[in-house]
Amino acid sequence: MKTTLAAAAALLPLAAGCTVAGNAADGGGAGRIVVGYQSKTINTVTAGTLLRSLGYFEKRLKALGKQDGTGYSVVWRDYDTGAPITAQMLAGKIDIGSMGDYPLLINGSRAQAQGGDAKTSWVSVTGYNMRGSLNGVVVAPDSKAKTLRDLKGQTVSTSVGSAGHGTFVQAARKYGLDPAKDVKVENQQPTVGASALQAGSAAAFAQFVAWPGLLVNKGQARLLYDGGQLDVPTFHGVVVRNQFAEKNGKVLDAFLRAQIDATNYLHAHPLAAAESVASTTGLPAETVYLYNGAGGVATFDPTIKQGLKDAFVHDVPFLKSIGVIQTPLDVGPFINDGYIRKAYGASYDHDAASTANPAAITGTDEVCKTEVDDPKTAGEVWVQGEESTRPVADPVCLLKNVRALKSQGKRLRAVYIPDATTGTRWFADKDVWVEDPSAKAGERFKPFATDEGARKYVAAHSGAKVVTYDEAVRNA
Repeated sequence: MKTTLAAAAALLPLAAGCTVAGNAADGGGAGRIVVGYQSKTINTVTAGTLLRSLGYFEKRLKALGKQDGTGYSVVWRDYDTGAPITAQMLAGKIDIGSMGDYPLLINGSRAQAQGGDAKTSWVSVTGYNMRGSLNGVVVAPDSKAKTLRDLKGQTVSTSVGSAGHGTFVQAARKYGLDPAKDVKVENQQPTVGASALQAGSAAAFAQFVAWPGLLVNKGQARLLYDGGQLDVPTFHGVVVRNQFAEKNGKVLDAFLRAQIDATNYLHAHPLAAAESVASTTGLPAETVYLYNGAGGVATFDPTIKQGLKDAFVHDVPFLKSIGVIQTPLDVGPFINDGYIRKAYGASYDHDAASTANPAAITGTDEVCKTEVDDPKTAGEVWVQGEESTRPVADPVCLLKNVRALKSQGKRLRAVYIPDATTGTRWFADKDVWVEDPSAKAGERFKPFATDEGARKYVAAHSGAKVVTYDEAVRNA
């Protein structure tokens, strides 16, 4: 069952929280588990959209039911942001939820303040980016803004309390702006904000995955600010009501093991996973794959890493300073990796200490005749009709691959390459390309996700100049 907002009709269909599965399960019962998720926040798919479509949680519950004689059922409730999931958890109406780091902080803070049975715990990670590239600020394609500084006096749409909002506030301060005085912040749901950007009532749109990539891919925006420039970790994770976890430890264990299953599936079948999420959410598969594919912007790993814990602690005073939370979160009791540690097994400590993407781009670059083994430069070309992407070794090799494929009459679905400075994977045909004649032949062309990044490089390298994507393809 779907509902559509007229203002967002040109963008995406909205999946309503009231689903056939949900209606069937709403009758209640001792074995009823309610999961809150955000279908279009594709950094949470291993605990939401993909997990649901694969049926792994239900399969594990069926096996558990045979052991303890309980008839388990799952209600999946879909939301645009984490805020309503938190509200429903505090009311005891959602047992397990997935959301971003800032919403997790708000969840824990409000649950601790309410006390008693309302308390919650962060129990696993879905996906993360250690530099913060899951968030971004976009503007209209013809906007005159070159940096965040150019937004002074303008209206910025964001979801207050979200990771996208936090990125904007922290970044704006680095550009000498007071987010509370120098810009007008409109607190809007992502679909509404995206429409506001299209209508011109908002000069910029600050949001979390997958909105920046979606609008840029559709040609409706360009990236003004890459969250990777902040170099502050951002992530999404799973939160559970403590009362539920204490009474239903085996059910939570089944959920986390199912999340691990979904993570392994995503790593083993990245294109199939992207197509599945796309078909469910209405998002273009090319956008989903930008974030969730091999070498994607998001690293999918359920372990709770020290770097993410540290970022979490750092964010508490920040969120209090902007008035999003009133009661600072006592982080220690809120983080509980005991459940995921048990579900994960003996390799937990080893894998939790690693930040390498388990889904690295590998293979042979067929045009440059070289092995693809450096995640800092590796990219991919997705050819229409092919069941796997083609790995490329570096930006220049990517351009050569594109030229060769086009000369063969091949149609390209998407082309991906990391930003030369931040490492953020982006659409190569949406990048700002720079030609640097003084660089080595294999490094002559460099991609940048933002105009600002390209201009900084040009200013620091004599003779370097901005060129169009088509020029780069022709001249590589």
